[in-house]
Amino acid sequence: MTQHAVARLEQLDPNRPLRVQAGNEEVILIRHGDRVHAYQANCPHAGAPLDEGVICNGLLVCPWHKAAFAVDEGAVCEPPALTDLRRYAATVKDGEIWVDDQPLPHAEPPRHSDARCFVVIGAGAAGSAAVATLLAHGFGGRLVWIDQERQPAYDRTALSKFVISGEMPPDEVPALLEPDQLRRGQLERCFGKVRALDVKKRQITLADGKRIDYDAALLATGGKPQRPELPGVDLAGIVTLRSRDDAARLLDAAEPGQPVVIVGDGFIGLEAASALRKFGAQVHVVNRHEVPLSKQLGERIGRSIRELHERKGVVFHGPTEVERFIGEERVEAVLLANGEELATPLVLLGTGVSPATGFVQGVALAEDRSLRVDAELHAGEQLWAAGDIATFPLAGRPVRIEHWRLAQQHGVIAAANMLGEQRRYADVPFFWTYQHGRTYEVLGHAHAWDRIEFVGEPEKGDFIALQCVGEQVEAVIAKGYSDAMAQLSQRMKRTLNLNEARQLIDSLA
Repeated sequence: MTQHAVARLEQLDPNRPLRVQAGNEEVILIRHGDRVHAYQANCPHAGAPLDEGVICNGLLVCPWHKAAFAVDEGAVCEPPALTDLRRYAATVKDGEIWVDDQPLPHAEPPRHSDARCFVVIGAGAAGSAAVATLLAHGFGGRLVWIDQERQPAYDRTALSKFVISGEMPPDEVPALLEPDQLRRGQLERCFGKVRALDVKKRQITLADGKRIDYDAALLATGGKPQRPELPGVDLAGIVTLRSRDDAARLLDAAEPGQPVVIVGDGFIGLEAASALRKFGAQVHVVNRHEVPLSKQLGERIGRSIRELHERKGVVFHGPTEVERFIGEERVEAVLLANGEELATPLVLLGTGVSPATGFVQGVALAEDRSLRVDAELHAGEQLWAAGDIATFPLAGRPVRIEHWRLAQQHGVIAAANMLGEQRRYADVPFFWTYQHGRTYEVLGHAHAWDRIEFVGEPEKGDFIALQCVGEQVEAVIAKGYSDAMAQLSQRMKRTLNLNEARQLIDSLA
């Protein structure tokens, strides 16, 4: 281990990390009061350059996906990152900053003897975040993690963005947890399908007949793709996209230059359209709405996204719906309600998901088959639910939000509460979508709005849009404006009015 002089103290901006080289190690420096901290230079989630992040309220916010880390110790505070930053010893001598070129050892939490059995069902975003949290908090009991996929706990967001474009092989999709995380505590990985969960007995029965008695359980089973009840929907060549295996099958069936029909103009459908165009397919989207995503993003942004797709060669058919799928054993064409017939050997259904809750016994389900939870994500006695399957209170209104990062936030909170804390969701929903090389970010969850204020123009380049009810900002949509979005991810935890938002954005322009 060697110390290296890497920078002068006066070079450090209190609002922005500084990237430096310590031997062979790239690190960032953060000035916090009279101290200097040194951490790994790239985000452990997806490798974002943390020197492009911002420091806000004692947190370092990642510029890409808004993971947040405590500036004083590097501890992860908000997903999608699920691990702390590596720390490096840093000292200041006569205004010169010296940093060791080897990271400090990670301090493991104490694990006390614990006779309890915790079960986490599901290894997507919520389940993985919960397991990471339980292990990081030192849970010393038996922890059973059940999932239907043989290689679970991977970043499913990559499937529609990068895998089906041919840019990332399915088996190279990043894992959500590092191997050393999985070696902590008494973790048991269990491949299997849950047939029943009896809330009163606190017992889980697997499809193979195995029974597991638990002291606390978290349901994080996510959604299952909806297949519309239409003639021919079960023909070969009609696929959904939910798993790594689904993506591999889609790639095997797709051919550059050949048509693919995507049914659905939501986020997954449009991300898939972008990816499959990059792959080289001739992409046709059956759209229910004249302007896609207008309900979520507003008509102006939705229209600019549709125009982007059309410039890239995506063909929209609609507003209309599918009447039937045509073929003998394999799909050959799609007949639309407007009379069009689209010849194709491959159809991707982007028709939404429904909560995977059919196995739950002893808890009443909501009308949409989700589980109603309270502010602490309780679904029943010693039972919690997180992610796509949970209808939870947000700003006094019950909502169900199918966002990757929100599912992770739920998983962290539920796990902490399984351990006896009383944490509530008090964060800001955030998601991003990647289409034709452009990233659009959304902060907040606007149930309704009566105006949208723009900075910049979505038709021309970077912009930020404020969805408001009166003068209150409910949600923010942006392409670019990374610093403002990072700051807003923290500032929107409190009520924010339009004037305050504009001042914040202008100050960072």
